[in-house]
Parts: sequence; C-alpha cells; structure tokens
Amino acid sequence: MQSRNIGYIPEIDHLRLLAALLVFCFHFFHFYAGNWKPYPDRPYLGLITEGHTGVALFFVLSGFIFMTIALASEEIRYASFLRNRILRIAPLFVIVFVVAVSIGRDRFEAADLLYLFVTNIGDAPTSWHFATGPAWSISVEFAFYLVFPFLAIFTRERGPAYLFQAIALLFVIKLAAYFATDNSKHMLYSTLVGRFDQFLVGMLAAIAYDRLKPALERHGKPLLAGALVLVFLGAAFQARWLSYFSAEPKQPLGVIWGTVEAILWAGVVVSYLAARLPWPAWLGRALGKGGEWSFSFYMWHAMIIYVAHELLGPIGGIGYPALAFNGLLVLVATLVFARLSYGIIERPFLDMRLRYTRAADLAG
Repeated sequence: MQSRNIGYIPEIDHLRLLAALLVFCFHFFHFYAGNWKPYPDRPYLGLITEGHTGVALFFVLSGFIFMTIALASEEIRYASFLRNRILRIAPLFVIVFVVAVSIGRDRFEAADLLYLFVTNIGDAPTSWHFATGPAWSISVEFAFYLVFPFLAIFTRERGPAYLFQAIALLFVIKLAAYFATDNSKHMLYSTLVGRFDQFLVGMLAAIAYDRLKPALERHGKPLLAGALVLVFLGAAFQARWLSYFSAEPKQPLGVIWGTVEAILWAGVVVSYLAARLPWPAWLGRALGKGGEWSFSFYMWHAMIIYVAHELLGPIGGIGYPALAFNGLLVLVATLVFARLSYGIIERPFLDMRLRYTRAADLAG
C-alpha cells in the first residue's frame, strides 16, 4: 500500500497478504471441517490448524513499517499520525461493528457502543457471531498506534536497548497475569498484555534491517529459506504442544510463546525484504494488490466463509480434495468482495491522508 511518509515497499504488501491468507485458511478449515479442536497428531498442518499466527505477523508488520518510517524521519507529528491511522481503520471497522450490532440486535444494549473502543475484551458485539469475529484484533492494533510515536522517540534517544527492556518488562507483567487469571491462554491470545511485545519485536526488526541491510541482502535467499523453516517448525510445535484449542486453560509456555512467535515472523519479514525475490511482474502486481486489499480481506473473510457455507455447504463433502475445492471457491469470493470493499469503503478515506513526518534531511 502506498504511504505518504515512505517509499512504497511491495514486499510489505506481499507479507500482509500472507498474514490474511493464514487467518483465512485457519478459519475456513475449522469452520468447514476442523471443528475448532486441536490436532496434535498432525503438527505438519500447524500453519493451517493454528493459522491464527497470521495475526502475529500483522502485528510484527505494524511495528516494522512504522519504525522504518520513524528511522527515515526527523519527527512524527502525533495528531497527524493518529488522524491517518483513524482514516485507515475506522471507516471499515465501524461498518463491521454496525453489522455485528445488527446481527445481535436482540441482545444489544446502549452500553455496548463502548465496545467500539475495546473489541478484544468482555462480551463485544463483534464477537457474538463468527462472521464479525476477526474485528477483535483492531483494538489491540489501535492501542499500539496511540503510543507508537512516543516509543519511536524513546527508541531514538536510548537505542534498541529501550525496546529490549520494554519486552523484559512485559514478560514480568505477562507472568503475573498468567498466575492471576483462570484462563491465561485466552488472555495472552487476545489482550494488549499478551500481544504488545509483538509490535516491539517488529520495531527491533526494522532497526536490524536498517543497520544490517547490505549483509542481509548478500544472504537474503538462504536466510529466507531458514526463516520459513523455523516458522513452519514453530507452527508445528504449537499444534503439537500449545494449541489454542487445548482444553488446558493455563499453558505455562504461553507466557513466552507470543514473543517467540513474533521473533520467528520478524525473521521472515527481514529476510523476505532482503531476498528481493524476482517475481514475474504480473505476479508481483497481483501480490501487491492482494496486500492492498488485505484489511478488507481480513475483516470480511469470516462473513464470506459463513455465507458460502450457508448457501452451498461443503460441496463434495469434507475430504481434503473437496476441502481444497471449496477453499478455492471461497477464497476467490473473498478476494472479489475485499476488492469491492476496498474501493467503496477504504480508498476514499485513504486518499484523505496527509504526511505526518518531517524528513531528516529537512531538519532545521
């Protein structure tokens, strides 16, 4: 997606698309056949059965891209930054919220309007139905937006050590929250306490890429291969021993897993940018467009999965060939709807964004 504050980085859009596709595959598989249960006997399917890991990739990408912008800037204007972020997410999010309230009209109360600001805790209207469920992560994302300009200033003044110290501080907070809550698994998955360090890891990845770019690019392709293997193994580990669907509500490894998951994805982000894969022009454009539509894709994909299942059911049953066929049909439908949503809802507001940075070479 084009930014008014930094040159276009197509690889970021490619990775946004990957994150959205992982979450799509996760929801599609479990809604059609997986039954929202763990699959410890099939760890090789971890990127699908635990495909919610795509949310972690989204959070790492947010930290990475904003820190990349900060590193190239002398100043981030707070009010302008927040204005741009509101224009980016609020129009689509509010529409999804209205859909959620409409679906649950018979249980809606006026106080539920406050859930516009916290969709990830309590009994948010967006979580009343699968179709609008993905909206939970928007509150976590926006909380990061609120503090990022300050984090950028502090990191520039004190160096990367500041971010490492913040992650260490969060670890202690996570540990306390783990002992204090009965369902630490859910708390670590969907709250700011459990997820904030993933943005910080993304910021650290941006600093590493900025400082080590020549060396990374010399070895980009083997580094990418290694990073992808590690992500695969990480998802397999989670599927085997740390599934979100495990009946055990308190999982000690969950205290550190969010950080580990973020580090694994940060490796993919940095190495993918360094690898500069020579995609054919048409494929590169297609991946870029998919990334451009990824927010609409993410926000609407559960609704399209639900509607397709209600209208058509699992065509041909739920065996792997039939599942792949249904998945392809629903994926195409989701991409088409995301393109429509992007053009009608997102794009007009994105065109209203302004520059919120002052370039370093213009300082003074």
